[in-house]
Amino acid sequence: MKQLLLVDDDAFLREMYALKFTESDYQVQSAATGHQALELIRQSPELDVILLDMVMPGLSGVELIEQIKELFPDLPAACVVLSNQGDESDIAAATQAGAAGYIIKAEAIPSDVVKQVTKIIGNTT
Repeated sequence: MKQLLLVDDDAFLREMYALKFTESDYQVQSAATGHQALELIRQSPELDVILLDMVMPGLSGVELIEQIKELFPDLPAACVVLSNQGDESDIAAATQAGAAGYIIKAEAIPSDVVKQVTKIIGNTT
């Protein structure tokens, strides 16, 4: 079973995506902030994927990816951005920070997000 950490400050979206990923045989943990995510990563280094938003209180998505890469250099989990921020500059910044994929929320229904994440981590694991 794949281990997923879902990081988004929107509780409704966290619950909806957690349900969709659980239905697709993922074990899901969730965090509302980047700082909560870092603590969960410390406790669960066996994660396969970290699905995160770009705009969150505290740490932005790019800052969170940078912190993950700095604090957990051996973490095998792929960081995948799920955001409404779809500008080329946002995508480039996330990719440069180390994101393995970038999904724009408005362009994908939840079941497609699960498929895209599964495909991305299939290519990286």
